Amino acid sequence: MITASLVKELREKTNVGMMECKKALQETDGDLQAAITYLRERGIAKAAGKADREASEGIIAARLSADGKTGILAEVNCETDFVSRNDGFVAFVDQIADALAASNAKNLEEALAVKIGDLSAEDFIKAKVLELGENIRLRKFERFDLADNGAIAQYIHMGGKVGVLLEVSAGNGETAAKEEFRDLVKDVTLHIAAAAPKGLSRDDISAETIEAEKDIFRVQLANEGKPAEMIEKIIMGKIGKFFSESCLLEQAFVKDPDTTIKKLVEAKGKEVGDTLEIRRFVRFGLGE
Repeated sequence: MITASLVKELREKTNVGMMECKKALQETDGDLQAAITYLRERGIAKAAGKADREASEGIIAARLSADGKTGILAEVNCETDFVSRNDGFVAFVDQIADALAASNAKNLEEALAVKIGDLSAEDFIKAKVLELGENIRLRKFERFDLADNGAIAQYIHMGGKVGVLLEVSAGNGETAAKEEFRDLVKDVTLHIAAAAPKGLSRDDISAETIEAEKDIFRVQLANEGKPAEMIEKIIMGKIGKFFSESCLLEQAFVKDPDTTIKKLVEAKGKEVGDTLEIRRFVRFGLGE
């Protein structure tokens, strides 16, 4: 049975009209994920990113050490926007972020065991749940430690709705103090927040993701009446475009679409007389 609530959920995930959502669910026997794929194959729903979002509120917080060698990113979820904007909840998240930054926790499991006063972070959160009567959880945690030259950078956007942690390495120890380097790092963190890359390079995009995209392209092209012998050649071009939109190093820089992030880093390296490299990044989008 195709319920109104199921149609509404599909519409929220795809931003497609109610009638198209109902039809997609009918065609897929009420299978929500299959309906999302059905809509994408027909070019009706183009944004894959919305398909796996979880409806949750909260705050993404970041902390950076004074020497720029260590940074953490944490996402603390709650149920309602009302609670997330409450001063008490903001202070609560700050306590968690400060404790995690001061710890040696390297993953979510270790983060939950970090002491905040006499309690573990996990029990500290449970106490807040009892106080507010609302489900709260530390959903994500990431820590970057710089082993050599360069810097760790962080950026929080939209009041805690998006957070970025970035590591850029340099060959020389004095490079990180240069204004040009700091400007580059800032620009790249802002770019990541805006462009939401799926990975640093093509190596970070899983084979399963690539094949899933190819399958969707095949159905789209067949529906457009493209001859079978042409489809695979067209798909190669589409996959190239997919990489240029998904891989950070290949993305067009948001401030200057005529250059890629890779070229931007290379140019800035020449400017400061050093070899620069983006080693890794992580981007948290609230509820994603």
